[in-house]
Amino acid sequence: MYGQIRTFRLTVFQACGIVCLTSALASSQTFQPGRTADGKPNLNGIWQAMNSANWDLEDHAAQPGQLVALGAIGAEAPGVGVVEGGTIPYLPAAAAKKKDNYANRLKNDPEVKCYLPGVPRATYMPYPFQIVQSVDRILISYEYDSAVRVINMRDPGAAPADSWMGWSYGHWQGNTLVVDVTGLNEDSWLDRAGDFHSDALHVVERYTLVSPTIINYEATLEDPKVYSRPWKITMPLYKHVEKNAQLIEFKCVEFVEELLYGDLRKKQ
Repeated sequence: MYGQIRTFRLTVFQACGIVCLTSALASSQTFQPGRTADGKPNLNGIWQAMNSANWDLEDHAAQPGQLVALGAIGAEAPGVGVVEGGTIPYLPAAAAKKKDNYANRLKNDPEVKCYLPGVPRATYMPYPFQIVQSVDRILISYEYDSAVRVINMRDPGAAPADSWMGWSYGHWQGNTLVVDVTGLNEDSWLDRAGDFHSDALHVVERYTLVSPTIINYEATLEDPKVYSRPWKITMPLYKHVEKNAQLIEFKCVEFVEELLYGDLRKKQ
């Protein structure tokens, strides 16, 4: 009975999500976005994903947390997947590693240790981020861990080294901002379910303003070491329109110092 109810609820949520996104995309055919001084669509503002993709990019039911003493606090929220086609196309060995990641997620998820989230995960973590747009560069500042990335609008050449947030090169295709992201290290995860990538990951993001307060976000991920083919996620990003909208400092390093280094403390 519970399974039937859960399936029904997920079906309803999926239907609602499809209707909402379809409506937004349909309206984008006639919507004319506001423009910056150089005539490009104005993406400036504070944005946030309103989904549970950070828990799991694929469809997932509610699950209990891993710490029984916390009860419902920390339980996994249910959610409709954002992966086109439903599942991530892992190679066999990578699928086994993903299962191991999931089994050990409380210990190994980089988010637990307050490491930088990487791309595209930074976009759909449950924290807002701010886009500051200019002609030559676009800055994205994330509330989580004070992460920052700069999108170069002129070819910056190859990444000098792999890093958590990668190397971003953007250009405009009509009203869509297209961003090529390379130079990502292999240490970040894509969600709390253990979905992962290697250092060969190449991400192509697409930001399309479909209404004054909605960006349609797409990211195509290609990694021949981990996936059998490229795959894509899609979701809306919503603009914060409250009068006092702002990023508030969330530096989580101090929250994990005991977890990471407590055993190194000199005993008196």
